[in-house]
Amino acid sequence: EMEDSSPPLCVTCGQAHLPEENHLYIYTEEVDDDLICHICLQPLLQPIDTLCGHTFCTACLTNFLVEKDFCPMDRKLVILQTCRKSSILVNNLLDKLMVSCPFTEHCSEVMQRGHLEQHFQTQCKGASHYGLTKERKRRSQDCSPDHDSSLAVAALGPELSAAAAIALMTDEPGLVNPAFSPTLEDSQLYHLIPDGEITCIKINRTDPHENLAIRIVGGSETPLVHIIIQHIYRDGVIARDGRLLPGDMILKVNGMDIKNVPHNYALSILKQPCHVLRLTVLREQRYRCRNSGLSLDAHCNRDDSFHVVLNKSSPDEQLGIKLVRKADEPGVFIFNLLEGGMAARDGQLQENDRVLAINGHDHRYGSPESAAQLIQASEKQVHFVVSRQTRQQTPDILQEAGWSYGGGSPQPCSVERNNPGKSTLHAVTCHEKVVAVWKDHTESLGMTVAGGASNREWDLPIYVISVEPGGVISRDSRIKTGDILLNVNGIDLMGVSRSEAVALLKNTNSSVVLKALEMRACEAQEERGRLPPPEAMQATSESSEWSPSWVMWLGLPRYLYSCKEIVLRRNTSGSLGFSIVGGYEEHTGNKPFFIKSIVGGTPAYNDGRIRCGDILLAVNGRNTSGMMHACLARMLKELKGKITLTIVSWPGTFL
Repeated sequence: EMEDSSPPLCVTCGQAHLPEENHLYIYTEEVDDDLICHICLQPLLQPIDTLCGHTFCTACLTNFLVEKDFCPMDRKLVILQTCRKSSILVNNLLDKLMVSCPFTEHCSEVMQRGHLEQHFQTQCKGASHYGLTKERKRRSQDCSPDHDSSLAVAALGPELSAAAAIALMTDEPGLVNPAFSPTLEDSQLYHLIPDGEITCIKINRTDPHENLAIRIVGGSETPLVHIIIQHIYRDGVIARDGRLLPGDMILKVNGMDIKNVPHNYALSILKQPCHVLRLTVLREQRYRCRNSGLSLDAHCNRDDSFHVVLNKSSPDEQLGIKLVRKADEPGVFIFNLLEGGMAARDGQLQENDRVLAINGHDHRYGSPESAAQLIQASEKQVHFVVSRQTRQQTPDILQEAGWSYGGGSPQPCSVERNNPGKSTLHAVTCHEKVVAVWKDHTESLGMTVAGGASNREWDLPIYVISVEPGGVISRDSRIKTGDILLNVNGIDLMGVSRSEAVALLKNTNSSVVLKALEMRACEAQEERGRLPPPEAMQATSESSEWSPSWVMWLGLPRYLYSCKEIVLRRNTSGSLGFSIVGGYEEHTGNKPFFIKSIVGGTPAYNDGRIRCGDILLAVNGRNTSGMMHACLARMLKELKGKITLTIVSWPGTFL
């Protein structure tokens, strides 16, 4: 029983250890002290350099900085995001360290550390005895935390970037992702989480109830669909870990899938106490559009369809094509042909071809997932019917952070597509009420408020976060926690700071008339019975003070918006530097435009006021309500000089 519970043998080092732990080697020679990690006191593995010039194992330093914030050598401040992978020279020296095969009863070979894994696969009788060669094959298929994600593009939705779709489609053995370097080890460390790849991280908490100290936005009831980190607070659990950034998408929490769930359901999963938090995350690929020189008015007409047959040499052979959705055109498109793959060698299919049918199955409105299933089901031949654009489509510069390219002919840019019957985002409803209470002149009202103009980083209405039991407000019972206070005794509270609102509430006589807005949660019909009931309001277990969720702010009427105007100028590449989702769609109705991601080093990033989850209300004074996605993207691309964005920003839900 004890043997069954021990970790399996590692296919890289041949020793038993947990996946998140460092590899173990048997060194045959004394190792130079400069190649030793001074945390684990072993030769460096996946070395990482601090700004103060010291080098440690990546796993060792990451675990150390969970509880500390300084370098173990000189105690200077260390922030994990600023650390970088060691040079190729250092890695080469480490790979040349001499080690012995751990299976001494079967093998006495001594070799360079970098050759040990290959030794297990080709020469070692001990590895064969313990089944490591079979384990290697099995791991390539099953060990990935998201080994089924090659068919998960459709489940993740078209909102994922095309580059992310490539990453998902290359989890199958034998495929190499053309969007990235051949191995992560050969590329420069970028915040320890590679762009465009699904990554699993482990975060330790001494106190299982400790807040993560982040704000999140998104959810299936919004165009963002996924749960996205909006803000990370300094000194919190996530900040101390140092690997996550604003804009990262959280796909799973301790193995529980939250890719396409309502906001409050994701909250209930993320708030569950645990000592070890395992997050599956995706950081969008930050690539630039290269072919942006075509006329914006170019129509993308498609030629008549044609037939392509690809012959498989075996049922398991991969075609080497990446299929994605587009934002504005139904169906499935070829995003990339794997160099040297079957489709590339055949030469008939091209990037941006639209797949109309596969093996006789109509796929004009299909998904990448169903296309992959049809292709995999074919044993010998795959028949495609495809159409091709006569002119290449210009990618939206606005969407360079990875939003799928627009397609089809330009659509009329009407802003009159207001369809109340199909309007969305009604996670909460609002009810105005007027409440008159009487109190002794020495009594306080017995409630605590928050919000106000210049409230930290957001301008918010004044809202009630707690009601004192037995106080004036509590005895009356009509003003509740979460209510938004509009005015007191006829004095408007909109645009005032919290201190000004508190002074107005205190400076009242025996009669107090409050006008308030009550927020009530709405339950989505399609979610009933499948998920826990939504909570538009949340409260921490440690405090009786109420905290608003992001979806509550989305339900506020327009007159409570505190809009800000942000002026941007394009950079030298013509980019504004943010991606958007939302807009009018025939089947889903009118949705706001949300900022989904922001690209580092661009005008939007450098301005510093735009966040993930912000709503784009107008561009140069023109209302975006009712616009199609392609229309707004085209308009932003055509504008020259200064571009004024009217944005409303709501704080994400605090965790």
